[in-house]
Amino acid sequence: MRAPLPILAFTAICALFRLAVPFQAAPAAQIAPAVRKKPPAPNKPEARKKPAAKKKPRRTTAQVTAAMRAAALNKVIRNLVASANLTLRQPGAFAPVFEQLLRLTSGQSHDPVHILHFGDSHTAADQWTGGLRDLFQQRFGDGGSGFSVAGHPFAGYRRFDARSSATAGWQSEGLRKADGDGYYGLGGISIVAWSAGQSVAVDADCDRIEIDYLQQPGGGGVELYDGDQPLQQFSTDGDLAPAFVTYEIPAGPHHFVLRTLEARPVRLFGWVADRDGGVTYEALGINGAEAAVMLRWNQDMLATYLQRRNPALIVLAYGANEASDSAWDPASYQAMYSSLLEKLRAAAPAASILAIGPGDRWARYRGVWKPVPGIDWVIAAQRAACKANGCAFWDTRERMGGKGSMPQWVVAGLGQVDRVHFTDAGYHRLATALFEDLMSQYDVYQKARTESEKEGNGRIK
Repeated sequence: MRAPLPILAFTAICALFRLAVPFQAAPAAQIAPAVRKKPPAPNKPEARKKPAAKKKPRRTTAQVTAAMRAAALNKVIRNLVASANLTLRQPGAFAPVFEQLLRLTSGQSHDPVHILHFGDSHTAADQWTGGLRDLFQQRFGDGGSGFSVAGHPFAGYRRFDARSSATAGWQSEGLRKADGDGYYGLGGISIVAWSAGQSVAVDADCDRIEIDYLQQPGGGGVELYDGDQPLQQFSTDGDLAPAFVTYEIPAGPHHFVLRTLEARPVRLFGWVADRDGGVTYEALGINGAEAAVMLRWNQDMLATYLQRRNPALIVLAYGANEASDSAWDPASYQAMYSSLLEKLRAAAPAASILAIGPGDRWARYRGVWKPVPGIDWVIAAQRAACKANGCAFWDTRERMGGKGSMPQWVVAGLGQVDRVHFTDAGYHRLATALFEDLMSQYDVYQKARTESEKEGNGRIK
């Protein structure tokens, strides 16, 4: 194994990636108040009802012609091509994760590369993240599903690579409000059961399984099964602390079941299913979440699990919900976001951090579809916080084609009719665009590192 690069060489490589782009914050959005309808007038026998006026049919995506869809798709594709490699800021921040990927592919290291992707409903559906997972694992190897939350904590939660289920006796805590005690583990969610015979299950392909849970006074006992075969019983009783148990197992697909044994509280955070080598891309999304939710999690517990996971890359994908939240203004949001980046940097100093800005989002204002103006200042605030903290930033909206681009994605069959979310095809377009931008920078890093090594070897000789 070769010795690590000198610090000065890394500094020189990182300098190649520096890119500073000015920004300008826009004022916060003000949403028009809802119009209340007048109560119906009392019945009058002599009053004659006027015939209801015929309403004009509203255009829907079902009325889009094939020609319209094809034209919109061509425009989206042209915009994606034109914006390639133009929306990624501070790419020098990727040096740590690029180094790990390079050592993995060159055989210098067999350690898996873990990527943690936190976010809102765009993340929770696992379509965007699932596309990124497939692309990373096709190029760098499959490291397993990594961490996934236990059970099925809310409607809309999904992981394509770790399908999970639970009996009805579990209660979810944390989620988008996180207004409880903050003990939510790595994913911002815990599930709790108080009776015997409650179970959670997960299907995963791995050679190592870990259960993350809360150790607490009076905690109940559980038993872990691999299919029908019992592996071990253990207790969750003890002083309040984040806890875990790990088991080495034969490599391959497994169906794990964890069952409570008594009428005492058991609080679970999730599963970790790993394989030797390769990449894990771990989707940790919560419907309706804003970035500030991560600051309401117990920070010591979060740091414990982050350090145990040892991520090479942390991805934050928030902003769509904050754009219409009147609790924020540009200054307070930037301060909060910067604080979050600082805490993640302190908990995982060896990780690269990437913030993904919100896409183009529209909403109805007095019955008329318009872009949500708050997206402007959310993007500006995230960019500024990332630049101040040495983190990378990817401008999703600009990559889509800029402000006002979402309707084109809807007509093209890539955006949903709510003009917020994307279709499966749309999420995969975004996944491909982001992956290509990252790999373009990775290739530059790889070339620069190789040239630096050659120059260093030349001086030694």
